[in-house]
Amino acid sequence: MADEDYPNDLLYHPEHDWARVDGDVATFGITWYAQDQLGEVVFYEPPEVGATVSKDQAYSEVESVKAVSEVIAPLSGEVVEANSGLGDSPETINQDPYGDGWMVRVRLSDPSERDSLMDAEAYRASLG
Repeated sequence: MADEDYPNDLLYHPEHDWARVDGDVATFGITWYAQDQLGEVVFYEPPEVGATVSKDQAYSEVESVKAVSEVIAPLSGEVVEANSGLGDSPETINQDPYGDGWMVRVRLSDPSERDSLMDAEAYRASLG
């Protein structure tokens, strides 16, 4: 399992999801805190490429040895790539939540939504 970390180059959603924005495309995943709370991830089913995701709405689920949890979209847009490697190796979400454990890449439909997300410092503070 990865060490606790909240990279400064990411934006964070209160539901423990992150976004790495690069132009009009953002990569999404779950935070170290989320994967730690879930425990060992045993299943992840990505949404279809071309699917539309909406900020603050579930776009997928992760299943762990403890529970099934919804994955919330931090921003809105169209899925342009899904991390198909997680189907065979869902534990990558635990091992590398900000790297190989990314979930989807989304072409943003409303880039201004990013203004509502937290930076790393604010997210760490929200964890108490």
